[in-house]
Parts: sequence; C-alpha cells; structure tokens
Amino acid sequence: MEALEIFLAFCKAFAVGGLICAIAQVIINLTDLTSGKILVIFMLAGIVLTALGLYQPLVEWAGAGATVPISGFGYLLASGAMKGAQEGLFQALTGALSAASAGVTAAVVFSFLASLVFRSHTKYN
Repeated sequence: MEALEIFLAFCKAFAVGGLICAIAQVIINLTDLTSGKILVIFMLAGIVLTALGLYQPLVEWAGAGATVPISGFGYLLASGAMKGAQEGLFQALTGALSAASAGVTAAVVFSFLASLVFRSHTKYN
C-alpha cells in the first residue's frame, strides 16, 4: 500500500506543478509580458496567497508541486517573515532571508559551477 501512496504523492505534485507552469505558459503566449515580470507576478502571488492562508493547504496537499515553482519561493519568503514576526520586528525582516537562505545559496553555487563547465555567449536571432 505504501507504493500506491508514493505514486499518488507524485501525481499530486505533478498535477499542481504542471498547472502552475501551464498558467505561466498561457500568460507568456497571450500577453506581451516579459519573463521577468511574469516571475515577479508569480512570486507576489505566492506571497499574497500565503498571507491569505490559501497557499499552506496547497503545500500540504501537493508537496513539491507547490513549493518548487517560483510561487513556492514567494510562499517561503512570506512564511519565514510571518514566523519571524512572532518574535519581533527585526526577526520579521530577517525571517524571510533565513527561510530562503539554503535555496538561494544552492542557486548561486550551482550557477557558479555551471559557469565553469559551460561557456556563455550571446544568442543572436
């Protein structure tokens, strides 16, 4: 029975993560918004949904499907700030940074390692 539970967890994560990515792709196809603006919109959506108490149930149900997309980064920042706010104003400001520090550090380190392996160049159209 445990294998079935794992399979269903993967299905939920795939469905939610895929839906978030599909929404982003529809926005890309139907609007003239740049990728950076869409990323900011999704991150702010994660923050707003967390503040309204709507993103936490989604994270509990879908797991990585809700935490891996950029909206999950907004959720992480907001939840860290809310936990820090319970201790004081300074912790409210630093709570978001400490909650996201592992992910940001991993992104910087792996980006640096990738830059050592691959050669970047400008893409010409």
